[in-house]
Amino acid sequence: MTAATLEPAPTPATSREHTRALVRRYAAPVLMLLGALAVLLGLFGAAQPPGEVSSAFLLATGSDFVQLPPLSLPTVASGIAAGIVLLAITAVATVFAIRGSRRPRGLAVGYVLVAVVALLIWAVADKELSIPALLAGSLAFAVPLVYGSLAGVLSERSGVVNIAIEGQLLSGAFCAAVIGTLTGNLFVALIAAGIAGAAVSIVLAVFAVRYLVDQVIVGVVLNVFVIGLTTFLHSNVLTPATNSPPRFERIAIPGLSQIPLVGPMLFNQTVVVYLMYLVLAIVTIALFRTRWGLRVRAVGEHPQAADTVGINVARTRLLSVLLGGVVAGLGGAYFTIGSVGAFSPEMTAGNGFIALAALIFGRWHPLYAAAAALLFGFTRNLQSLLGIIGSPIPSQFLLMLPYVVTIIAVAGFAGRVRGPAADGVPYVKS
Repeated sequence: MTAATLEPAPTPATSREHTRALVRRYAAPVLMLLGALAVLLGLFGAAQPPGEVSSAFLLATGSDFVQLPPLSLPTVASGIAAGIVLLAITAVATVFAIRGSRRPRGLAVGYVLVAVVALLIWAVADKELSIPALLAGSLAFAVPLVYGSLAGVLSERSGVVNIAIEGQLLSGAFCAAVIGTLTGNLFVALIAAGIAGAAVSIVLAVFAVRYLVDQVIVGVVLNVFVIGLTTFLHSNVLTPATNSPPRFERIAIPGLSQIPLVGPMLFNQTVVVYLMYLVLAIVTIALFRTRWGLRVRAVGEHPQAADTVGINVARTRLLSVLLGGVVAGLGGAYFTIGSVGAFSPEMTAGNGFIALAALIFGRWHPLYAAAAALLFGFTRNLQSLLGIIGSPIPSQFLLMLPYVVTIIAVAGFAGRVRGPAADGVPYVKS
């Protein structure tokens, strides 16, 4: 009797699991192939721009140290070249899938970058687009998303699901506008915004940690409550005398703000944006380089084990959620004293939920979540600029673009990402 005859016959469950494994292995190469064919046959095939046209990109502003000349590309030839590069990346991904080995992360990043370049080349046919304006606007849209995603990281790393980011942003925007108007001091208004976000987070923390209420339900209720309260106060209490705050002016950092392309984007910003850089660095270092951060991550992964070594699980979660609320409140201030000025009802416009998507897409890591927020900010600004220059893309699709990218990012690329093991799980001390 041979060894082969001793092997058990495959069961239906084993067969289904094998099928799922094959689908997971080849899903990405198939999607990459469809995307490459859409670029070659769609954008630069059936829908290619008529005639010999070019796509122009402005690479410098008037204040840059080095005045880079505009970049003009032949639209069809450049688009076809980008499509061929996409096919080559797809072939490499297919080889990794056949071998069953893990694909390098840079492969997907490179594919997305080339696909974005192809889309820009096609959309800017016979027009011109300012790349510094595209990048600077992307950061402007991403600022509240970065703050919101950092608030989610602090909360969920400790094991508390934070659906209330939208309410925290909105309360911060409201209080910053009102306090900024009454005091005329922007820094006092910024502090008030952080306190407002913390007030919302305290309610979430108490109900979720102390009374073990379902965290998702509490977050949804808080969002609805803050939206209703701020709308009521705006309609019945606020007047132009109490809703006309000053705004932070841009501060250009000498030398750095004149760097081509990235200088105007990163170093010609307001105090709220510079504070975002600092908060991002502090949260990253605190979570991964300090004893406190180790305790927070331990509580989020295995609260019972953390409790056995003397870590107060409830106190750690309460503090983490509170700090997350402060960060989200600061992000809410960007909507008023950082950009628009006066408060208007529901002006956060779902940014809290997109920040939650950035948190998931960024694998609950501050830096990755910030990068995901920049991606979503890029799509929102791209939608605006393409509409301004008269892109051939229908306006309805442009309005859909940020949300479609959010859905694809979370459902397609982050669908199998695992968050903290105890995220959303109440802990009862035994």
